[in-house]
Amino acid sequence: MMMLNFSSVKMSGHDQLAHCLCELTRLLWKLLLPLLLVCVLLIAVLVLLVLVVRLWLQSNRNARRAADGRPTVAFFHPYCNAGGGGERVLWCAIRALQNRYPDVNFVVYTGDQGVTGEQILDGARRRFNIALPRPVHFVFLRHRLLVEPSLFPHFTLLGQSMGSVFLGWEALTEFVPDIYIDSMGYAFTLPLFRYLGGCSVGSYVHYPTISTDMLTVVRERNPRFNNPDLVTNSLFLSAFKLLYYCLFALLYGMAGSCCDLVMVNSSWTLDHILSLWRAPNRTSVVYPPCDVSGFLDIPLEEDGAKKCHPIVSIGQFRPEKDHRLQIRAFKKVLDRRIVDTPLKLVLIGGCRNQEDEDRVLMLRGMCHELDISDQVEFKVNVSFEELKTELEKATIGLHTMWNEHFGIGVVECMAAGKVVLAHKSGGPKLDIVVPFEGGQTGFLADDEDSYAEAIERILALPSSTQLQLRLNARHSVSRFSDQEFEACFLAAVEPLMGTLER
Repeated sequence: MMMLNFSSVKMSGHDQLAHCLCELTRLLWKLLLPLLLVCVLLIAVLVLLVLVVRLWLQSNRNARRAADGRPTVAFFHPYCNAGGGGERVLWCAIRALQNRYPDVNFVVYTGDQGVTGEQILDGARRRFNIALPRPVHFVFLRHRLLVEPSLFPHFTLLGQSMGSVFLGWEALTEFVPDIYIDSMGYAFTLPLFRYLGGCSVGSYVHYPTISTDMLTVVRERNPRFNNPDLVTNSLFLSAFKLLYYCLFALLYGMAGSCCDLVMVNSSWTLDHILSLWRAPNRTSVVYPPCDVSGFLDIPLEEDGAKKCHPIVSIGQFRPEKDHRLQIRAFKKVLDRRIVDTPLKLVLIGGCRNQEDEDRVLMLRGMCHELDISDQVEFKVNVSFEELKTELEKATIGLHTMWNEHFGIGVVECMAAGKVVLAHKSGGPKLDIVVPFEGGQTGFLADDEDSYAEAIERILALPSSTQLQLRLNARHSVSRFSDQEFEACFLAAVEPLMGTLER
């Protein structure tokens, strides 16, 4: 009798659970239609808001056009006063467009505070020997901090990209151009200007924000400056970072694919952008302008009688430039004492911010720890004249960045007639340090030992052999001149400039 009652209670509990599930299903079904209506309403409100914002921004542009009667091309370059290779591209591009299109206004969005437009242009003249035919208008952005990597110690790529959207919004609300060109690699601003601002958009890509090489590094758990040991030593963290990179690459590709025109600076960058943005018909290679002519008057002569062999490095003091590798390889050469002639390492580069300045201090400390401070010099934010003077004295031009997108510093060393030693990857390997008319133009290496060995091999070359190699290098860089850049750049942007309403 007791067992029968227990069974009845158990069956009753099952019935109650089934009843509750049925009631819950009916409730959810009844709520489905209201939820769908709410979603449709929210989407409609969002679309309406986007249309209102777009009409407001376009009315601002129309009012501006009615006032000055000229179309405007705007460049987004928050660090236009930094003095690096990307900035040289910016000023050469504007100079070329000003010469070709005298009835078009030009604007630069910059986050450089505490300087005037005149000071920025004067800095471009002193550092790059570039003078613009007429002034440009600067829009000074107040929130450049949003794209500073120091603001995002974790998930830096995503943080900077989202920050660039807010910075781009500030730029767009300050000034609505007819054509928008991102010249610094902030791809997530492109949809903003195209779909909200109604602008024709273009991009000059120096370095993809994420690349298939970065995915490979994480997948293979290979330690790099942006893949620390904490991640590489953990299977879980590596898998999580790989998923994060894959999702970010998808978003990056969607942002870049809305471009009307894409220019890339090297074959290496082209391969990655084509795989991510998938716009082959709108993408072309435009090699960056290198001040080849500014170095051609440096005399070429045999270095056999030199009392000292300076090894010069040109590159901003950023972590990816890997100045630490240069210092370690130089230390190894000194320790071997194979070369009798005194050696000196000269590190020339620009500092964009306090973080870069702190990095210089760290590198100085590293030299002190290795007891080579007397043989290493730091030249920070030098003028063009001083850069040229240092290259004239140099024997070797050194470059150590892994997967450098192009390598303007490498080209400058070759134009100056120096024997270059660059990293066996990226632009230097594919586009720059390549045979010219059957002759060798430089050397490539990929780690501390191979760099040290290459330096020793260069210094051991007979003077006549070394001179011939330097001649080959100088003759090969004519394809990277300002004139070649201007011709290729103007040809590439012609379809975009054709969208201007005169």
